This record gives sequence, structure tokens and C-alpha cells, in this order.
Amino acid sequence: MKLNIFVLATMAALVSCGHSHDGEESGTGHQEHVAAGGDEKGGHVPHEGIYFSKAQAAAAGLRTETVSPGEFREVIRTGGQIEAAMGDEYVVAATSAGVVSYPPAVMTEGAAVAKGSTVVTISARNLTDGDPSQKAKIAYETAKKDYERASKLVEDRIISQKEYEQARLSYEQARAAYGAHAANMTPAGVRVGSPISGYVKSRMVGNGEYVSVGQPVMTVTKNRRMQLRADVPERFYGRLASIKDANFAVPHSNKVYRMDNMGGKLLSYGKASGGVSPYIPVIFEFNNTADVMPGAYVEVYLLSDVQEGVLSVPVSALTEEQGLYFVYIREGAEDYHKREVTVGDGDGERVRVLSGLKPGEKVVVRGAYQVKLAAMSAVMPESHGHSH
Repeated sequence: MKLNIFVLATMAALVSCGHSHDGEESGTGHQEHVAAGGDEKGGHVPHEGIYFSKAQAAAAGLRTETVSPGEFREVIRTGGQIEAAMGDEYVVAATSAGVVSYPPAVMTEGAAVAKGSTVVTISARNLTDGDPSQKAKIAYETAKKDYERASKLVEDRIISQKEYEQARLSYEQARAAYGAHAANMTPAGVRVGSPISGYVKSRMVGNGEYVSVGQPVMTVTKNRRMQLRADVPERFYGRLASIKDANFAVPHSNKVYRMDNMGGKLLSYGKASGGVSPYIPVIFEFNNTADVMPGAYVEVYLLSDVQEGVLSVPVSALTEEQGLYFVYIREGAEDYHKREVTVGDGDGERVRVLSGLKPGEKVVVRGAYQVKLAAMSAVMPESHGHSH
């Protein structure tokens, strides 16, 4: 009986030691396998990283940029508006009182007009006061006859020199008034021409509305030179003297317009706020070589002094999650790593990186969103046979 118990105990001990030994070997082998970065099939097993294949990178058009210190300019980010430059915009005013009629070619804003072409016709034929053009013609013809008769009478000394001068003055005034209408009179009414070649920016009155003499009817713009007006908060007043350049972006587009690429220059900046608004205006002028619409509100990046040795990345390299910013670092041919960064000012194209990056690292600057999707994926591609 004692012998049987001893034999059983000995066998149990041997079985227990053998199971523990097998487990240690299995565990050690797995750790070495992970450290080697592959399995028995030679596949890729990521360790706290993101797998993004070369095929995926090619499909996403992925590009990287090596982080290195470089030039970066101090930036004041604010809002602004695009305006037509002085001398490039004209207001067309009514030369006669009456009802407005627009030609079909200028019925819509943005329509092209040539210098001297008819942009509006004004008629008063059906008004109770009568047609001013016809009145001017009648007044001119009457004054002309009175003047011619006075010229004969003064020679015969039938009327005084004073009466003659009065008749002559009335004639000159009537002739000037009629001349203003005669050159532009048409069967449909008085035509008003465009003073410049350009585009219809806006119409102040609608078709068929009544206007008086001198009333603004239409605005025509050359749309060639434009102005950028940036409204800068008062707290930045001390930095305005260092402003040299600017970039701006239109809200409906991701494109950033560079002032130096459009023949732009700084015109002036306000020395004080207007009193009504707590903002100080900064004015730039540039060639409208881009498709920029006057009146558009834009996001402005005012650029000042150049700083050396600054780490920065393109805006396209950043992804945002709950107010935090991240970039993706390329660590191998198909290995990437997500990194949180602290960012500073941006000029619309690049953003200063305050912490989180080191020179020499390769940052994904195109295709970062696709890498982010790969990181969020719960399953690796089937060819690698591993989940993560």
C-alpha cells in the first residue's frame, strides 16, 4: 500500500514538472517570435505600430517629408474681406429721371461690359411730368430762337445790352442741358454707357424702377486689381509694424493664396481703431490672377519677421481628435507610428510644431487620413493573417 502511494506521488511530480517545462519553452519561443517580427510564414506582426502596405500607400498617393529646422514667419491669424481696388470700380449714375430698363446682356451680375456700351436705358415717356429729354429739346429750341431774335434787336438798339445777355445766358444753359441728352437719346429713351470695360458687380435698382437724376444705378468693376482688408484685434497693434506679407484662404476652398505670388504689396495699416469697431485695418493690394470674388470674406494670415531653426509641418500632415493633434511617422517601408504633437501658429500652409517631433523623422504629409483609417481598422489584411 505504501509502495503504491509512493509510485503515484512520483509519477504526479514527473507529470507536473514536464507540463511546466513545456509551458516555459512555449512562452519563450513566442516572445522570440514577436521580437523577430515574423511568424513561421514570414509575415509581418506589428508591435505598437500601424501596418500600411506599399500598395495602400501608392493608392493613397502617400508622401512623406523629413522633419528639419527651417525658416518660419510669425503669424497673426484673423479675418478679412476682398475689395475692389481704388480706380478699378465705377458707379454708373442716372443721367435723366425716368424708368430703368436694362439690356438683356447685363441683366445678371457678373456680365461682361465694354467701355461705352449701353448698360441701362432711362425713359420718362409715360410719366405725368413728361419726358425730360423732350422738355430739354423744346427748351433748347425756344431759347435758341429767343437768342437769335435778341441778337438782331440789340443791333438796332431796340433792346438793352442787359436783355441781350440774359437771352444769351438762357440759350447757353438750354443748349448744355439738351446736349447732355441729345448724344444719348434713342427711341427707347436716354442710354447710359459704361465708363470702363469690366464686369457688372451689382445693380442698385431693379428693372422697371423709377430713378432720379444722379441716383446710382449700377457698379462696374475691372476686377483686375483687388484689395485685401484684414481686421486685426487691437491687442496686436504693437506687432503691426513688422507685418510684411500675407496669405489668405477662402472658406469654401482649401486653397491658400499667397500675396507674393499675385504681385501683392502692403498699402497701409491703421494707426488707431475706428472707434466703432475694436479692430485695426491692414490693407494689401494684389493682382486678381486667381478666381477671387470681390466682397468675399476670407481667413487671413499676416506674416511678419522670419525666424530660423523652427520645426514645422504642412497643414495636411495633421489630424485632430478631441482637440488634440497627431501626425503619422514612417518608421519602415510599411511601418508607421501615430504621434501626438503640440502645434503653434500656422500661415495657412504650414504649422509650427512646438513639441512631439525630432529632426530626421519622416512625417506623412499626404495620405495621413488613409493611414489613420488603417490604424482604426481592427483586422489586418488577409495576406498577413493577424488581427490587431
